[in-house]
Amino acid sequence: MGKYLEMIRIRFLMMLAYRTNYYSGILIYSINIGAYYFLWSAIYSGKSNIQGLTIVQMTTYVAVSWMARAFYFNNLDREMAMEIKEGKVAVELIRPYSYLGMKAMQGLGEGIFRILFFSVPGMVIVGLLFPIQLSTDIPTWGFFFLSLILSFIVNTQINLLTGITTFFLFNNDGLIRAKRVVIDLFSGLLLPISFYPIWAQHIMAYFPFQSISYIPSMIFTEGFKGSQITSALLTQCIWALILFVPISLLWNIARKRMVIQGG
Repeated sequence: MGKYLEMIRIRFLMMLAYRTNYYSGILIYSINIGAYYFLWSAIYSGKSNIQGLTIVQMTTYVAVSWMARAFYFNNLDREMAMEIKEGKVAVELIRPYSYLGMKAMQGLGEGIFRILFFSVPGMVIVGLLFPIQLSTDIPTWGFFFLSLILSFIVNTQINLLTGITTFFLFNNDGLIRAKRVVIDLFSGLLLPISFYPIWAQHIMAYFPFQSISYIPSMIFTEGFKGSQITSALLTQCIWALILFVPISLLWNIARKRMVIQGG
């Protein structure tokens, strides 16, 4: 386990060396949140709430969704694709650790950096500019952080799956871009899932995307309460377990038919 903890530390220090990029990112995210705030203010004009969310809850939802994205977001699939194309994966596979486990720990190190140097200061700035409401309920914070960790696990698993497809497709740049669009659209980042038509909500319930952004954001804004929180966390856990199956199967097949394009 020590070597995986070291990978978290190394990735954290690597991100720390280029932290200026994330300070500019705070500004970009703040602009995004501001644009959504004015958009939703116009939509809410004359309405006390929509789909059970007040304008303050919606603003908080948007802010939390984007700042939480900084934690769970990573480019592991793109990194894996590049390592496969350059032939570096051959060296990684003979090292005394799990390649997929190593990539997951690198993503965690990046996520820890982002939440400390991006999300926390970003929420402070956004809180000064826009009317957001932070929960004072300690259990809500606990459920939120638990849900955020599970969202990182689910998103990372999807990225690992996408990265593994490089062994079969050799060039999956289009798939990676499509995956990112699908996650942003159907995870609840751009629009809460409760705002979609009922038939669309039923369809999206069969996919893991809501476990990435929608569930932690709804927990934080107290859009979910009581048994809804338990059910939502259970949904995230189930998807985290389900996704291990295709990852394991595809990884075992991929290692046996590996073709190095470069290196």
